[in-house]
Amino acid sequence: MAPVRKRRDAVWLAVRVTVFVVLFYGLGWFVLDPLLRWFAGGLAGPTFAVLVSAVFATWLSLRIHHEDIPFFAVGLFWNPSSAQNLKFGLLGGVGAAALALVPPLLTGAARISLNHAPEYGAIVFSAVCVAAGSVGEELFFRGYGFQLLMANWGPWAAILPVGVVFGWMHNANPNASPLGLINTAGFGILFGYAFLRSRDLWLPIGLHFGWNFTLPLFGADLSGITIFKEITGHEMVWRAGVLWSGGGYGPEASILTSAALIPLFVYLWKAPIRQQASPLTDLPGESAICEPSPPLQS
Repeated sequence: MAPVRKRRDAVWLAVRVTVFVVLFYGLGWFVLDPLLRWFAGGLAGPTFAVLVSAVFATWLSLRIHHEDIPFFAVGLFWNPSSAQNLKFGLLGGVGAAALALVPPLLTGAARISLNHAPEYGAIVFSAVCVAAGSVGEELFFRGYGFQLLMANWGPWAAILPVGVVFGWMHNANPNASPLGLINTAGFGILFGYAFLRSRDLWLPIGLHFGWNFTLPLFGADLSGITIFKEITGHEMVWRAGVLWSGGGYGPEASILTSAALIPLFVYLWKAPIRQQASPLTDLPGESAICEPSPPLQS
């Protein structure tokens, strides 16, 4: 009966992950994204649409399939370990961005061009939007569906394909390039590894936000999107070629980011990250719970 049970488990896994993805895109893509773009603008609209859609898809999926698991158990419980992991994530994200951006500034391959005085209130608002987008993307890509795949397929069988999908999903961004998508997929894999290390979402959220906030703060484009240039009053102007600058996609499409991914991986490997309980990945599967015990030998 084992093959039948495995087929049943595979079907239920596919159904649950598919329902989660459909809920996310059904609400976000077709309802919230156009509505919030119209109401809140081109930065706040999409980022908060991602966050609200991920929260809704996670909450409803848990209510349908796992009534005994609370929403925050997908990796958002807050405790001293969460704060520690968030801190390590922020340090890693900011540090990786500095590794990619500071050397060209020091060598003259790039410079900061000052245009006008910064608008501090707008910078804070933009930072909130970047945070919302980072939390929303991690909740979707490393949340409920990812954790089910990790529990059933094993860590790397989930981390690698989801990371590749994370990179491929940026193909629609302005000025997307092959190297930019490869680097973005590399980040997706590292964010998945961060969850493996911590078993919470705070470490990958910190990494994601630290990187996404630091690049625009330097005046660089982020995944083809200009966020801060008009409000920081400066921009990063490159003298080097596209291979180093990333072109219109920004530094994420440069070999500098490719190089920065290596020490970021070592950092995640060596940092004293605190691993937490993860109900969706640590508990035994339902089939193991429901499978009757074999009769005792007489």
